[in-house]
Amino acid sequence: MNDKKDNGFFGFDFTHLKGDLFGGLTAGIVALPLALAFGLSSGMGPDAGLYGAIFIAFFAALFGGTNTQISGPTAPMTAVSMVIIASIVQQNNGNLEAAIPAILTVFLLAGLILIVLGLIGIGAYIRYMPYPVVSGFMTAIGVIILVTQVLPMLGYYPKEDVDLVQQFIPQAEEVLLDKILKDEAGEGILVLETFEETIKRAGEVTDAAILEEAGNLASKHSSGVIGAIRSFGRAFQNINFIEFFLALLTIFIIYGFKRITTAIPSSLVALLVVSVGAYLLQMYGIINYRPIPEIPSGFPSLRFDIFTNFSFSQVTPYIATAFSLAFLGAIDSLLTSIVADNMTKTKHNPNKELVGQGIGNGIAALFGGIPGAGATIRTVVNIQAGGKTKLSGMVAGVLLLVILLALGPIASQIPAAVLAGILITVGIGVMDYKGLKALPNMPKSEIVVMFIVLILSVFWNLVYAVGIGLVIAALIFMKKMADSTANESEIKRAKDLTESPDFWLDEKALPTKFKEEVYIKHLNGPLFFGFTNDFQELMTKIPATASNVIIRMDRVPYIDQSGLFTMEDVLIDLESKNVAVLFVGLKEQPDYMLRNIGLIPDLVPEDHVFTDFKECVEWVIGNVDGDQYTSKETKKSV
Repeated sequence: MNDKKDNGFFGFDFTHLKGDLFGGLTAGIVALPLALAFGLSSGMGPDAGLYGAIFIAFFAALFGGTNTQISGPTAPMTAVSMVIIASIVQQNNGNLEAAIPAILTVFLLAGLILIVLGLIGIGAYIRYMPYPVVSGFMTAIGVIILVTQVLPMLGYYPKEDVDLVQQFIPQAEEVLLDKILKDEAGEGILVLETFEETIKRAGEVTDAAILEEAGNLASKHSSGVIGAIRSFGRAFQNINFIEFFLALLTIFIIYGFKRITTAIPSSLVALLVVSVGAYLLQMYGIINYRPIPEIPSGFPSLRFDIFTNFSFSQVTPYIATAFSLAFLGAIDSLLTSIVADNMTKTKHNPNKELVGQGIGNGIAALFGGIPGAGATIRTVVNIQAGGKTKLSGMVAGVLLLVILLALGPIASQIPAAVLAGILITVGIGVMDYKGLKALPNMPKSEIVVMFIVLILSVFWNLVYAVGIGLVIAALIFMKKMADSTANESEIKRAKDLTESPDFWLDEKALPTKFKEEVYIKHLNGPLFFGFTNDFQELMTKIPATASNVIIRMDRVPYIDQSGLFTMEDVLIDLESKNVAVLFVGLKEQPDYMLRNIGLIPDLVPEDHVFTDFKECVEWVIGNVDGDQYTSKETKKSV
């Protein structure tokens, strides 16, 4: 049933204000540790995660099409964002601040694409994502988070590993020299006869600059899943037991507290208990832990450098990635919307939801936040706490803003290991265990698709993996549809009708005296490009004795362009053999397509098109000579 309280973009319903307030506050509390953790994991810092959670939660709720949806940074969106951020930072010689304008431009572009997708009505089609692709992708997200969080959980940071950094000093010198040469080439002062300017600039490079570049290369060496696996050995050799203990304690509390009660978010309890305990122990000099990067106090400022430092050449390679990020946000959000519908017995507006998500992500990018989408756990918490309308999502955003303004400096004392522990539990929870448990009972083709997406996502590229998975799933589906249609389609002679299955019992009304001259072609399924070859092959089985072919279209819901032109070729071929074609049971779309290009009435006259088989039988009895194997109309044409 439709939600009657949805009165346009700004139609508010205050009849559930108490429930919305409590739902929004609860969802905001749940979102806090996740926002900080996703921000830190992305590479932009916990403040970026908090900014994303604030603006996406508020504006996606305000403009979206799912009243109870709570939006913000999610595991899938953060995983893709992490790749984008790392790549652009690498382009800027490891300088995050220099890379941020390009990074935020890509995020802003993804938000704008989401708005366009909603405006052109794509939202209604997102739900057709094959389950094996979604399952493989979600499991891959979990694996990526788990593997990449092992290093911070162990307290190992490659940039601070002196021995590792020393190994990259020669490569760092090459990188810096290459930068000098490129700068000179851009300034037009690089000449082959003399390298005096090059030597001068190289002499100005300090040991500190070389060491910093080597640190950047060490971080790159250990980034991503492959880099993390490559660094496991050194991480375990250089384990920081304080950081490791804090992360383990966080994980233990998250899982243990759920056994006591689910009324209070266990991740928040873990964040508060472990952070306060670690801070007190450090204050008394008992331990020394690594805090998260400082969270700036005050209202986040607009990042005008997105426009003032805009470089089209830096952003161009990531346009396709922005589209992929937008599609992922759409899928992530609309899947959560379906969950919300099932819980609230309402119906969301998918296109409006995409517009809301696009606006939220765009505004978040303008303020330096990472992208996000509808968050299933936060949405479920909101509904269970009493949230009924879009006010609940807006309250969640406002609560996070209040926490930022009032507690920003305090939050900066949170141990980085605590957020690593929270992310470990997120990685474990986001995996699709339902799909993994069903593997023994799944068709082999679907298992192949799931593992292709899983492996490519983990070890190569999330975006490309989903695209390849979609293509393979579509090809497998089309093959199955074509095989199914071919298997259930057949050609029968009139004298064989007594053996017809029950579905074709109406054909027994056709007198058997027509013997060989009347053939019936059964089509069962869409006539599309995957079935055209089989269709043509079936039609070649019609013998030379046939004078009339009845094509049953009762179960053909759809004809595409390939099927249409194949039908035209078949009709022309039959006409050349003086075989009359009779259509029975044309549905609306096939009838429109056949008439649109003139197959009816040019190749099949209007009086050869019948609503049901009974009409067709009456025509056959009145027009076909059962003894001469020819029809009256065929004789006239000859």
